[in-house]
Amino acid sequence: MLAPERRTRTDLLVAAALVVTALVAASVVWLNSDARGTTSTTWDGPVPTPAAAQALPRTLAELWRAPSTATTAPVVSGGTVATADGGAVVGRDPHSGEERWRYDRDRALCAVTEAWGDVVSVYRGPRGCGQVTALDSGSGSRGAQRSSDADDPIRVVDAGSHLIAFGESRLEMWRSDLVRTVEYGRVDAPVNPGAQPRSGCELRSADSGAEVLAVLEQCANEPANRLTLLDPTPDDSTKPEEFASSVLPEAGGDSRIVAVVGDLTAVYLAPDDNDGPRIEVFDSEGVLVDTHTLPRPAGESDDPALERGGVLVWWTGRDTVALSTTDFAPQWTVEDTLGNGDVMAGSLLLPVEDALLGVDSRTGEPGPRIDVERGAVSTVNVAVAGDVVVEQRDDELVALR
Repeated sequence: MLAPERRTRTDLLVAAALVVTALVAASVVWLNSDARGTTSTTWDGPVPTPAAAQALPRTLAELWRAPSTATTAPVVSGGTVATADGGAVVGRDPHSGEERWRYDRDRALCAVTEAWGDVVSVYRGPRGCGQVTALDSGSGSRGAQRSSDADDPIRVVDAGSHLIAFGESRLEMWRSDLVRTVEYGRVDAPVNPGAQPRSGCELRSADSGAEVLAVLEQCANEPANRLTLLDPTPDDSTKPEEFASSVLPEAGGDSRIVAVVGDLTAVYLAPDDNDGPRIEVFDSEGVLVDTHTLPRPAGESDDPALERGGVLVWWTGRDTVALSTTDFAPQWTVEDTLGNGDVMAGSLLLPVEDALLGVDSRTGEPGPRIDVERGAVSTVNVAVAGDVVVEQRDDELVALR
């Protein structure tokens, strides 16, 4: 019979070292994980969907307000209004503002928006604004998550079936499970060198439809912005597939992407020496197919047009312009609006100074004017939750009824 193996001092030291290494590795994972510094309080109660308003209100009074510095427009989904401030995303009852659920991290929020029935929160991490979590709008429970390299700050654009997240040097598109479908621009450690069509350009504006992802960028030594049209769902997300890319025929003026529908892209161009303010329409090969003049220049806003009441509604930064959904031809204009509106009881509610203005979305005919006392604010974006009107006033959310 063999004698039992004797453990030497060296064996014990090696075993102890392995244990210490495992503990250190586990600690590093914990310190860098999303779980550390995260508090998640979910809601398991009822979340009734607000009944749609049958008529525009004659008056509006404030129900509640809360800071929401990480949103640019009200985040409304089903029976929940979400606010986002510091590192906390909070799901609230639309009528009372009562907190139902909370997702709180020890990191700062970069952006929060609604998509696919979720509240999509983007946090700042070691590699920029690239830590993303989808929260169920009703319960606040965590869904899909992703972490990737990103710029800081970023903008998030809802493109319908996808979200676009981009900063000055890098753009990504995400589908509903937060899987990336497109990576464009700066790549720190490229797996496939040379996969990006160009580098060092500043990304200015972006929007997408089902057929085309449009990016406006300023590249070194080029006299004007470059319009690049891409496949929104290429075979390989790290290898953008270009349909067309060319420098716009204008120098030094303001330009931005207004909307993408089908294979057409609408681009705003500021007045220059030869032409006034206008929308130029390009097909998927980058060919100019139409031009529409505008009554006056746009203001400072990067928001693309939104579909509201059967038309595309574009807040230019100073006016609201309705555009045809087929060729982007302007249908009507309401001047001196403060931000994007929303549909309520069949009318488009537009924020104007000291009021909300009801407008027929088909004709632009103004209807009821509802007085709203706001004080000094620069931008107001509106969303409707049943019979509650929610306004994002700069960095604060205010509910009215």
